[in-house]
Amino acid sequence: MVPGIGLLLAGLLALPGATVTTKYVNDLLVFLDGAHRIAAGQVPSVDFHTPLGPLTFYIPAVGYALSGSMGAAMPVGMSLLTLLFSFVAAEIVGSRMHWALGLPLATCLLLVLAAPANPGERIGELTFAMFYNRIGWASLGLLLVMYLCRLPGATSGKGTDAACASFLVLLMLYTKITYGVVGLAFLVFMLFDRRQIGWVTLAFGMIIVSVMAIEAVWGGGVNYLLDIRLAGKNSGGFPTMTAIGHVVRSNFVDLLAYLAVAVILLILTPTYRHLLFAGFCMTTGILLIEQNFQFFGILTLGAGAAVLSECFFRAEHRSRYARTRIALPLLVALLLLPAAAGNAASLVLHAAYSAGGRGEAIPLPAFSRIRVVEMWSPGQLDYFRRYNRTLADGAAALSQLDGGSERVAVLDFVNPFSAGLRLPPPVGDSVWYHWGRTLGPEYHPAAEEMFADVDLILDPKWPIEIWTGNGMRDVYAHYRARHYHLVRETADWRIYRKNASPARG
Repeated sequence: MVPGIGLLLAGLLALPGATVTTKYVNDLLVFLDGAHRIAAGQVPSVDFHTPLGPLTFYIPAVGYALSGSMGAAMPVGMSLLTLLFSFVAAEIVGSRMHWALGLPLATCLLLVLAAPANPGERIGELTFAMFYNRIGWASLGLLLVMYLCRLPGATSGKGTDAACASFLVLLMLYTKITYGVVGLAFLVFMLFDRRQIGWVTLAFGMIIVSVMAIEAVWGGGVNYLLDIRLAGKNSGGFPTMTAIGHVVRSNFVDLLAYLAVAVILLILTPTYRHLLFAGFCMTTGILLIEQNFQFFGILTLGAGAAVLSECFFRAEHRSRYARTRIALPLLVALLLLPAAAGNAASLVLHAAYSAGGRGEAIPLPAFSRIRVVEMWSPGQLDYFRRYNRTLADGAAALSQLDGGSERVAVLDFVNPFSAGLRLPPPVGDSVWYHWGRTLGPEYHPAAEEMFADVDLILDPKWPIEIWTGNGMRDVYAHYRARHYHLVRETADWRIYRKNASPARG
């Protein structure tokens, strides 16, 4: 049944063949720029910088290759991942949980993965931005189910368990590494369960062999870690108690419901393993959400509560606690249903809007099937309409310069022109610039590397991310002045072309 649900969700994503978004257009363009670069033969963390894992770009690249459309790249790529994830979820949940708990949990995790919406945001705030966080939450939530031993009569064995666990950890490591680190920590914790040490050990072996094989083919692992280190220097260190307190306040009801489940189980079946597992789900969930651009929706709590409830229903004395048998599923439902319902509504809205062609198209030829729609905030649509006007202005200026084969860089959050105009992408730059996150005044990529393969630099007068645009203009001003000269100025852009010979001095 779970693969059937996955197929349904994948169809809702992929069949309209278009993308609708209401916010974070700049994030979407980052992934599409990466997909365009891969289609042009580039390799993430080898030919361009990124603190995100290579799968973040290979997923839309596969969608682009299959559909031939940038507008379908994200929906098709995520539909394939959703379908694959549903088979892994069916194996893990079907072998370890009773259907009354397992099916709602698997459905919720699939909806988190498939819906083009960020956890904790309002229904209708449609976006593929930060989709790597949804992959991380769903994968980690499913991995937590493996805390449970297999049900009597489950046919698969250690090899299947190890393959499922290694798939989930590798998926997290190569999309956003923080989730992968938590997944590895969970497997270390599972090493202390003698009943399951066989598949856990085998999973570690599979992960190590896979990482070595991926590195042999990819060759970008060291650069990936260096870019993560650079992002870490700019975005700060460990979370403060103030930040953690804000997360706790924002998620107080969910934390209270989760703690109720944990306390009930620990009173009735007191074991150190249950205590450590409950603490692991809550602590890692708080830490993960604090370092995301997300304020509400700790999705490890629902998965952890479902697992703890399954532990109770397996206990021999469960029949003596009839009220508890009713209370636990209600508490689990309180944690799972809001996320599931919100994501289901967002997925249906995206399918309806994309099939109906609603919204305003991004005015670059390759992005014609990407549309910005108004939902709750008219200000968002007005903001992106202004941005669209700057894109049209920049595209017109480039066409007048006859720069159809020249490589372009943009002093802003993202470069939309390479993918949007199907230009050859430069080598050595980055797909994502974010002041205070991926670069800053002290720590930023060297100009000699960033612009080595760049023919034209576009300096926006109205950048989509003002702090990033201003910051990049400042830190790279001296290099630009020495190696480039102004060739055109429009209402929205200053365009610089590389000098015919290197400047002296």
